[in-house]
Amino acid sequence: MRIVAAALAAALSLLAPQIAFSSEAYPDKPLKIVVPLAPGGTTDILSRYLAQELHKNLGVPVIVENKPGANNIIGTQALAAAPGDGYTMGMLISTHTINPHIAKSLPYDSHKDFIPLALIAKMPGLMTVNPDVPAKTLQELVALAKAEPGTLAYGQPGGLSSGHLSMEYLKKVAGIDILSVPYKGGGPAVVDLAAGHIQVLINSPTSTLPFVRDGKVRAIATTGAKRPAALAEIPTIAESGFPEFELYEWYGLFFPAGTPQEIVDRMNSEIVKIMATPEMARRIEEIGAESSTYTAAQFAEFVGAEDERWGNLIKQLGMKPE
Repeated sequence: MRIVAAALAAALSLLAPQIAFSSEAYPDKPLKIVVPLAPGGTTDILSRYLAQELHKNLGVPVIVENKPGANNIIGTQALAAAPGDGYTMGMLISTHTINPHIAKSLPYDSHKDFIPLALIAKMPGLMTVNPDVPAKTLQELVALAKAEPGTLAYGQPGGLSSGHLSMEYLKKVAGIDILSVPYKGGGPAVVDLAAGHIQVLINSPTSTLPFVRDGKVRAIATTGAKRPAALAEIPTIAESGFPEFELYEWYGLFFPAGTPQEIVDRMNSEIVKIMATPEMARRIEEIGAESSTYTAAQFAEFVGAEDERWGNLIKQLGMKPE
């Protein structure tokens, strides 16, 4: 009898997390969003706004925890190591689908250790030039680069970021030679662009648009498939002679592996409600991005497609894992 009771107790202990998850009490303690970047950037700003709205809707505190470093790997590793109990999420960006193709080893499995929860926004890169550059369109810039190979320099906004890889891809498909100047982020790069230390930059609209509006840099193209509302007057690279060009920086929430599907679906529903509000749509539009109301399954498909897209691009560029 004792053996049967012990076996029953053990079985119930294994079921306890699922029982807790399916109860109406979830969530009954603070939630956490891990951000693998420093405070103040787009990822952090979006995370804090979502945390605020989730707190209103769910009635529990939602803490944003910044864990920057190692090209987002430190914070992503922290998310992978978190328990799959529905209380820890991570706001990851497109670097999540780039890192597996450029790092020889990662302290986690990008495919198996995470569950895609919700796409928050996808943002095309914004290509800008210093106002002294005698090119007002991408076609004119390509012609200038071909006429004077190796004389123009572009800012690399963070190692192997979407802005860096987008520019390298454009160089390849356009057949141009432009020097690369590395920066620790897009902020310092756009400052140097405005000062004339570099001539070209592909960076996020968030940090670049204020310089465009002040006339300190000139916008000539975006990297997405269509023009976002905030950049409606700026043509895409695809419109400018390179029809297959389509690259984004994106922001999405993930759970660690092991999180029950019931909780994934519940939290996706809560987040989609927030994304569908006019206020959130306005916030996303203002930064030159496109909001999303994907289901968790649709976001998982999107992540798979992005993984394939960046993997193929990195192979085309001949970049080897380091």
